[in-house]
Amino acid sequence: MNDMVSIPREEYERLREAAEDLEDILAYDRAKDRHEESVPHEFVTRIIDGEHPVRVFRDWRGMSAADLSRTSGVNRVQIHEIETGKKNGSVQTLKKIAEALGVTVDDLI
Repeated sequence: MNDMVSIPREEYERLREAAEDLEDILAYDRAKDRHEESVPHEFVTRIIDGEHPVRVFRDWRGMSAADLSRTSGVNRVQIHEIETGKKNGSVQTLKKIAEALGVTVDDLI
């Protein structure tokens, strides 16, 4: 059965927007059900605006560079160079930092 229904363009657009809103709500509900830690908006915005994730996550955790250095075993100068973009940091270094911050390496790159 291939019934055709005609509706005004305005109504069609309203239905499309409602469907998109529903998709967003369902995605939000799925994310909440995973009970994962969520990063506050102000910190996400800082990353989007180009600030280095290591610095943002360090601030979010309330850690100084010295604290992160002690916790991760990574030299404080190296942490500073990564945060300022002077160096990228090796995979091993980023793993140590990620573990100390309680995030994944993917969160830092």
